[in-house]
Formats: sequence, structure tokens, C-alpha cells
Amino acid sequence: MRVLFLVPGGVSAQLQAIPAAAQVAQDLKAQVQVACSPAAAAAWSLLPAVEKVIPFAFDDGPSLADWANLLGNVREPDFQACINLASGRQVDLMLSMSHIPNRVAAAGFSATSTVTPEAGWGAQALSAFLRPLGVTLDASQFRLSLPKGALEQAAASMPSGQGPALLLAPSGNRQDWPAEHWRALPEAIRSKLPDLRVIQAGGANLLQRAAQLASCDVVLSSDPITSQLALLSGMPLVALGQDPASLPQREGVQAVGQAGALEQLGTPEVLKALGLG
Repeated sequence: MRVLFLVPGGVSAQLQAIPAAAQVAQDLKAQVQVACSPAAAAAWSLLPAVEKVIPFAFDDGPSLADWANLLGNVREPDFQACINLASGRQVDLMLSMSHIPNRVAAAGFSATSTVTPEAGWGAQALSAFLRPLGVTLDASQFRLSLPKGALEQAAASMPSGQGPALLLAPSGNRQDWPAEHWRALPEAIRSKLPDLRVIQAGGANLLQRAAQLASCDVVLSSDPITSQLALLSGMPLVALGQDPASLPQREGVQAVGQAGALEQLGTPEVLKALGLG
């Protein structure tokens, strides 16, 4: 069985769709292909179950030729189902000509099943799209499975010592938590935990970033991509400026501070969220 996912949006949108694609591959013994923006395609390298990524820039005003190209890619394999997260007349026309028998979407005349996405964490919201295929999703149970080599490389680059490792992942945008607070936080923690190890989020690609994150004990992040990777890895996460309703309800995950007002967030509040207040 082959299942096609159409996923517009950037890297964060792709990461949120990974648990759904993994569940479909597992429960239906399906080969999964994904159409997404070329700039965001690297996210799917984290899920070995994905057979192929079809580059398609949904959000960049694709031409008729682009849609015809996508139709060619979609009609060639024998897809039995499509999870369509895109919208618009063009995608409906394309899917109507695709011969895919089961087409699930939130709206659109091409859909054979129309669903209402759930509220809350984006990854779990996709559970509604899987029910017409007979698949149940609990996205909070999903965990990325990373290659042993990547994990060993990340562990080797960690600071020496036996103390807990805190990963700091500032977004770097204008509305981020002030830089002086990011700099002062480690010393404030070391007054309570002298052997604290601090790691700045980095990595040449998403796989390296995910492996680095998995080598730490807790993540403090205002960066959406790092936060998504932490959630998919089952890591303890303090997410700065994120709506609590957009996070899974599980132990070790919490939001602190309001988006657009992080300059009002003090270090004591963050220390408390980290369990050090």
C-alpha cells in the first residue's frame, strides 16, 4: 500500500506531520511519500519510513506546469490514499485527476473524506486525518529513532563532566527573550548546580541538531524547530513564548512567557520552570 502526504509549510509543519506519517506506515504497512517545499524536505530525513520526498513549493504560487508535474508524480505510483493538508482549487483539481481512491482533507471538492482537525498540539491535530483510514494516532508516544553514529558523534562533542546538560536554543528574532538573560541564566543555575553543562543549540543539519538535543537532559527553547525536535524526541522542554495549548499535555513539557512579550519574562520565572526556583 502507498499513501501520499501533501504538507505545505516550512520545517516546523513537516516535523508536526512526522508522527502521523510514521503511524500510517506502521499500522497500514504502507510506503509513504511526501510532497512538500524543497526548503523543508530535510525534515523527512528523520523518518526512514518515508520512501520518497516530492519537492513542491505549495506556498510559492506554483504555475500550471508545476501542478502538471506534481500530477505526473502522483499518478505514476499506485497510491491508495492521500492525506491532504493543502487547500485551494488547484490542489483539488490535481487530486481529482489523480485516481487516488481515498483522499482525506479538511475541505475541498476533491476530498472523499472531510475531517475537522483537533485543537492543541499540531502533531496530535492530524489524528483526525488518519481516522478515515482506520488509524489511531497518539502523537505524544512517538519518538524519533536516530542513527547510532549521529548519537555517538553528538555525545562525543558534549562538554566534559558528569553534571546535567542544559541545551539553550534562542530563536534570535527581535521578540526573543533578551540576550542578556540567555547569557546570565547558566551562572544563575550554577549557583545551585555547580557541575551544570551548557550547550548552545547547533548542528549542520536537522539530524545533527536532533542528535545533539537527545544527548542533553533538558531543553530551554524559544526556537520553534528546536522545540518540535524536543517534543518528537520525548525530551523535557521549557518552551519560551509558546501557547500552552499548542503543546502536548505530558510531564516535563511546559510553556513560560507570552509570545511578543518575552522581554517581560524574568530569570526567576525561567529558573522555576526548570525546577530550580
